[in-house]
Amino acid sequence: MHIVICIKQVPDSAQIRVHPVTNTIMRQGVPTIINPYDLFALEEALQLRDRHGGEVTVLTMGPPMAEDALRKALTYGADRAVLLTDRHFAGSDTLATSFALSQAIAKIGEAFGTPDIVFTGKQTIDGDTAQVGPGIAKRLDLLQLTYVAKIVSVDINGREITVERRSEGGTQTLLSKLPCLITMLEGTNEIRRGSLDDALRAARSQIVKWNAADAGIEDLTKCGLRGSPTVVKRVFAPPERPKKAEQIDTAEKTPRDLAEELIAGIFLRQPALESELAFDGEA
Repeated sequence: MHIVICIKQVPDSAQIRVHPVTNTIMRQGVPTIINPYDLFALEEALQLRDRHGGEVTVLTMGPPMAEDALRKALTYGADRAVLLTDRHFAGSDTLATSFALSQAIAKIGEAFGTPDIVFTGKQTIDGDTAQVGPGIAKRLDLLQLTYVAKIVSVDINGREITVERRSEGGTQTLLSKLPCLITMLEGTNEIRRGSLDDALRAARSQIVKWNAADAGIEDLTKCGLRGSPTVVKRVFAPPERPKKAEQIDTAEKTPRDLAEELIAGIFLRQPALESELAFDGEA
């Protein structure tokens, strides 16, 4: 079985700053990490490989420094890493990104074997759109299983997979044919710690690096800014609250006292609410 997992190198959101004048994200000096949601997808791919055999290929699109994220993925146990990097990809939105990645996945299929499953995280922490995974599935004509919480079983010979998918109404159990694309939810597994052997192998491994031509991309108008209809008008930090939260002293007070004090404070600031509740009680 051949599994391809798409990951992304993203800024550590805990250390992102917004420029006070330009209102743009300041990326200089901000450390980068593998998108946390992608790690759960990577772990699920590795578990399937361990149970059923085969290979796991990790793919990312980004600048040359994204190689660090790929080597990190190799330390977890991935078999191969492919970096899709080219100046033509700069400024890509989700539409252009899904196009470039789908072309690279097709090329991976030609070079290393057609993938049975393509994994992505449910979304990235820098974009939060959850559009790239479904976009890849659409372009490659793959069945897509989104927001998957658990892989129940995989039948390689029968070319079927059963998953549990989280939805607004609860949990759905779905049976699908292979090949397919899966977007994994967070907290679905426990991410392993890479072994020393994998760490040494990752340090020695040769990262496969493809530009647009290497990936078989002929129509460059679908890449980068030219292929990105999305326009970000402004990025800004939330304004500071004019009033800070008030703290209620809980010393030597019963839960009832605290509840009454909290309700009294709410009614003091919103007197109309007290009269509305009183009217509803009379009704």
